[in-house]
Amino acid sequence: MKHKSFGNMQCPIARSLERVGEWWSILILRDAFNGLKRFDEFQTNLGIAPAMLTRRLKALVDAGLLEKHRYSEHPPRDEYLLTPRGRDFQPVLIALMAWGNAHFTPEGKSVIVVDTRTGREAEPVMVDRASGLPLSDPVFRKMPGPAADERTRRRHGGRPATREQRQ
Repeated sequence: MKHKSFGNMQCPIARSLERVGEWWSILILRDAFNGLKRFDEFQTNLGIAPAMLTRRLKALVDAGLLEKHRYSEHPPRDEYLLTPRGRDFQPVLIALMAWGNAHFTPEGKSVIVVDTRTGREAEPVMVDRASGLPLSDPVFRKMPGPAADERTRRRHGGRPATREQRQ
């Protein structure tokens, strides 16, 4: 069953999910950040079926998150490297990891981020670059951006959405 495409929606979250919303994609990106590059490395680490891995790698290449590079001609073998767009996904992975550590690890944290200079555990939060305030601060709210269509303006313009707008 084919899922609905989010690629043409105005919502940046929906458009991002179109590229990385399938769980294998996020785990492949996680593994790429951990240094894996080759098909067999991803397959072994994830325990993913070859056909599924082929589809997910192609989708990540098509989305510009990974680049495919031939490292052997005989036999033909490729490796997959993070692109600048793919590397920009790292803070999202770290935020997801921190959220998971805070809410879904009753046995304790199995992976953390540390400051390599001090060895201290980092506390990942998203902050506004200009003010330094965490984005969870109540001074921040979503608003329509310059490219927002009328539906997006209604949804994020400060007025409660009507039933038809929510559908």
